[in-house]
Amino acid sequence: MSAAGVPGHGPGGASGRPGHGRRTDAGAHRDDARTGHGPLAGIRIVELGGIGPAPFAGMVLADLGAEVIRVDRPAEAGRATAHPVLHRGRRSVTVDLKRPGGAALVRRLIASADAVIEGFRPGVAERLGLGPEDCAEGHDALVYGRMTGWGQDGPLAQEPGHDINYIALTGALHAIAPAGGDPVVPVNLVGDFGGGGMLLALGVVSALLRARATGRGQVVDAAMTDGSALLLAMTYGFLARGAWEDRPGVNLLDGGAPFYGVYRCADDRHVALGAIEPPFYAALLDVLGLAGDPAFARQYDRTAWPAMKARLTAIFATRERDAWAEEFDGRGACVTPVLSLTEAARHPHNVARGTYRRGALDAPEPAAAPRFSGTPGAEPADAPVIGADTHEVLAALGVTDEALTELRRDGVVGSA
Repeated sequence: MSAAGVPGHGPGGASGRPGHGRRTDAGAHRDDARTGHGPLAGIRIVELGGIGPAPFAGMVLADLGAEVIRVDRPAEAGRATAHPVLHRGRRSVTVDLKRPGGAALVRRLIASADAVIEGFRPGVAERLGLGPEDCAEGHDALVYGRMTGWGQDGPLAQEPGHDINYIALTGALHAIAPAGGDPVVPVNLVGDFGGGGMLLALGVVSALLRARATGRGQVVDAAMTDGSALLLAMTYGFLARGAWEDRPGVNLLDGGAPFYGVYRCADDRHVALGAIEPPFYAALLDVLGLAGDPAFARQYDRTAWPAMKARLTAIFATRERDAWAEEFDGRGACVTPVLSLTEAARHPHNVARGTYRRGALDAPEPAAAPRFSGTPGAEPADAPVIGADTHEVLAALGVTDEALTELRRDGVVGSA
C-alpha cells in the first residue's frame, strides 16, 4: 500500500508547543502507567526496534516518563518479548520497515514525536528511508538518536562487533585484569549499557532541551567506543599525572591495592574492601585486629602491598562471608559482602530503598532511577506483547480500520 493510500498522510497540524517544527495531534498521550508521570512526561519518542543498548536507552527514557513507542517486526507480532525488562514501559507496534508503505507509516508516526532512536549499522536507516533527513523533513525540532558500536564514521564504522570488542579497543578491557593475569569480561555493562545506552539517553535528553529552546533538532551520534573511553576519564587523568601504571592489577582502583579489592572467604563466597581513606583503613585494621601492626603501618607504600594482600587473603579465608559481613556491619570500614543477583534483590538496604521491583515474571528487576522529588515517576508498566498497540497507535494517526486491514493483508503491519 502506498503512502498516499494511508488516510491523512502528510504534514499534521501544529501542536502549538514552542520549539516544534511539525508535530501531529495523532496518538494523544495517554495518562497511564506508561505516560504522564516523571520529568519527561509529555515527551514522545519512537524507538526503531533493535537489541541491547538502544532498547536500554528507550527503557531509561520510558522510566523517566517519556512515552516510548517501539516499532517491532510483524513476524514477531503476538509473541511475548524475549526482553521483559529492557522493553518495559513501552507501547509496541509492528511495522515492516523494509516495505515502502511501512517506512511511510513510521515516518508519519515520527512526525508526531519529539525524538527517534535507532541502533542500526551506519547507512541502514537511510536505505530504509528512515534516516535523519527523511524523518526531519518538515520537522525541524526532531532529535534523532543513533546508537552504534564504532560510531557513524571511522575505519571500523561498518564492521560488526559487540561490547567486548568496543571496550577492548578503548583500553577498558585491558584495565580490568589481575596483575599478570588475563582481562576479565565485565559482563556487557561498560560498552553496551554504561558507555552505550546510558550515553544515548543523556544525548537525547540534552538535544531535546536544546530543541525546546531553539526549535532546532539535531542528530545524536552515540558510539560505544566513545562512551567506553569517556567512562575512563578519571583513569586517564591518573595516567596523565603519573598516578596510574598502564598495566592492570597494580593500581589503586584495579585490585592492586590490598585495601581495595575482593577476598575469598571460607565458604568460597567473597567480601569487597573499599577502605581507601585513612579513617576507613583504620577501621578495617581495627576489626581485623591489625591496628598497630607494623606491616600495615604504611597504607600507600606500594612495596608493602603484596605482603599486605597475602595476609588479608589468609585472614578472610578463615570465616564465612556472612560472618564477616556481620562483623563489619556498622563499623565504617567500607567492607561489604559480594552478593549474587538474587541476593542483592533481598538485601535489607535495597529492599528499604526499593532498588528492585517485581516484574511481569514475578522476578526481581531494577527499579527506575534516579529519583525525583518534584516529578516522581510511576511504576514502569510491564513490557507489552509485541504489536499489542498497533491498532490503537495507527488509529490515532488517522489510519482507518479498512486501511489497517489492507496493511495487514499486504504484510506491512502485523497482528498481535
